[in-house]
Amino acid sequence: MNSPQTLMQALLDQAGRASAEQAQSIVQSLATEQRIRDTTLLDALTAALAQDSEQLNEIQQRYYRQHLELWKRVIARADQGAAAAPVIAPEKTDRRFQSPEWNELPFFDYLKQAYLLNSRWLGEMVEAAALDAPAKHRLRFFTRQWLDAVAPANFPATNPEVLKLAQQTGGESLLRGIENLNADLKKGRITMTDEAAFEVGRNLAVTPGAVVFENDLMQLIQYAPLTETVHEKPLLIVPPCINKYYILDLQPDNSFVRYAVAQGHTVFMVSWRNVPQEMGRVTWDEYLERGVIRAIDAVLEICGSGQLNALGFCIGGTLLAPALAVLRAREREPAASLTLLTAMLDFSDVGDLAVFVDENYVTKREQDFAAGGVLNGRELGLTFSSLRANELIWNYVVNNYLKGQQPEPFDLLYWNSDSTNLPGAMYVYYLRNTYLENNLRVPGRLTMCGVPIDLDTVAAPAYVLAAREDHIVPWKTAYQSTQLLGGQCEFVLTASGHIAGVVNPAAKNKRHYWLNTDLPADADAWFAAAAQRPGSWWSHWSGWLAPFGGMQVPARPPGGAKYPAIEPAPGRYVKERIQDTGFGIQSD
Repeated sequence: MNSPQTLMQALLDQAGRASAEQAQSIVQSLATEQRIRDTTLLDALTAALAQDSEQLNEIQQRYYRQHLELWKRVIARADQGAAAAPVIAPEKTDRRFQSPEWNELPFFDYLKQAYLLNSRWLGEMVEAAALDAPAKHRLRFFTRQWLDAVAPANFPATNPEVLKLAQQTGGESLLRGIENLNADLKKGRITMTDEAAFEVGRNLAVTPGAVVFENDLMQLIQYAPLTETVHEKPLLIVPPCINKYYILDLQPDNSFVRYAVAQGHTVFMVSWRNVPQEMGRVTWDEYLERGVIRAIDAVLEICGSGQLNALGFCIGGTLLAPALAVLRAREREPAASLTLLTAMLDFSDVGDLAVFVDENYVTKREQDFAAGGVLNGRELGLTFSSLRANELIWNYVVNNYLKGQQPEPFDLLYWNSDSTNLPGAMYVYYLRNTYLENNLRVPGRLTMCGVPIDLDTVAAPAYVLAAREDHIVPWKTAYQSTQLLGGQCEFVLTASGHIAGVVNPAAKNKRHYWLNTDLPADADAWFAAAAQRPGSWWSHWSGWLAPFGGMQVPARPPGGAKYPAIEPAPGRYVKERIQDTGFGIQSD
């Protein structure tokens, strides 16, 4: 019979192999053919550093001295039994080494510090390389990805928290971790939350309303009023088509939709289709014409108003602004106001997403989708997660697979895992004309729906919101929309990131935001003169929007004679999920 120690070692070995395989799968999924080409940057790094041997020598000598000092302190600690001041310490925001075992146990303290020294050394080597800016950006990004993946916290034999828990549970935590890993391998994604705790239509996306129009691309939801009277001009929300709309209608206490309805607005929401394989040829123009513009027409007909207020979130804003430009070219001005939430119209600086998009990659994807097909939403999801890999990938690898724990219920992370497919034709048009060539910002360079696009013709007053820690839409890039749109703009910068900065309920009154009515060309100059205000931007936006709502009129139930209610909100489209097909991201 095997001893408990032998059984524990066998489980530890199995967990180690499983963890290594999972890490390899994730890294390989990130490394498409285009991204693998960037390994040649390592050769460029070596050549670039060789041009400045003096700087290279300085970095190397400092690295050797620091490791020697670390060894001295390890030996002194063994002799004297007291911990010395660390040679290097994690950043305060680094959650990987917060457990006291990383400091109290000499072996793991050494592992931690050695890893941090190696990480700093490699980072200095990258920064010292005489590479052009795009090459250095790619090298910096993928170096960070590799360093995140090989952290000692990610492997059971080098994580004291994992070993301690395994001992306390008699190996049960390792068994549960292997079960969690096998379940996720079958699903093809990392479980980030207790998914059984949520269901769209039961406790997510529950603001009352009805689907009042649909075509094969989108459903249009009208929400039931919460006030006896409402603003004459309705509010149409265009969410991103790369995610489900209910990020703006999570639960009643953090629902932006419910808040807007409670402020006396008749709110409509576009619910994009999670497109099936046969819709792979749907184009960008169709998203404008049969999506945004058709929704605008339906809203105006239902409410009988000459204008509406329009809001676009993320790529929803990138669709909404040119749709309004198309309508302006057709001599229509349906928008009394325009709100853009963490959206880009100028793509001159897209942050770390730039490392994934170059001419070779876009050309390859154009070839991939030349005959149709859809982009699997999981591919985009993994790309976005890689921008914050420690928080959105390795944190769950450790907790779920090494510690055998179940993630806590979190509505935002449930939404984050609920990906949507995109038509290949639309996706490659978007990539080339925004991220790669930045054509949208240039008047007349693009023709959409048969007319040349000039964002300066969008003359509606605009509320442009950015988030200071946004890793998807850098705030300075979002600021550039104020220089492109033709109407008077109000720019607001909120704290936190792409999602948490937007989903910031007014009732909780958390965080803060910055205001400055002057809009100089330089974003840094704007921020230098901006005033910080406490609380949520929701209240400020509500006050800004109210004057554009028109007079108060009696509230009415959703729909009308021409647009009868089809089904209750949230509708069918938002409930369609990508099927679990096993790990490994591929385009369908």
